[in-house]
Amino acid sequence: MAAARLALGRVLPGSSVLFLCDMQEKFRGTVSFFPQIVAVSARMLQVARMLDIPTVLTEQYPQGLGPTVPELGAQGLRAVPKTSFSMMVPEVERLLKARPGLRSVLLCGIEAQACILVG
Repeated sequence: MAAARLALGRVLPGSSVLFLCDMQEKFRGTVSFFPQIVAVSARMLQVARMLDIPTVLTEQYPQGLGPTVPELGAQGLRAVPKTSFSMMVPEVERLLKARPGLRSVLLCGIEAQACILVG
């Protein structure tokens, strides 16, 4: 286990970004552990704000699945709408390319394992 920790390295604010994936109203009643996922994600967002880590917030088909839940505390962040499972939509790709020193992506949210797919 110690070797795995060493391989992960440190999360540094200047070379990291936080991805918040699709924590929307329509998922509230259907996703197991939804309140816990949102609570942990909200804490990650608070820390990212304290450390000035840039944050990317996505919403999957917001017209049908609704807005991001308010308890996430993402007010003030502009949500990137998407209709694909991947978070790598053109707008997010542009944001990432603007950060050439990026080394760490912190990922949390709903169906996050599907959202890491590269189109």
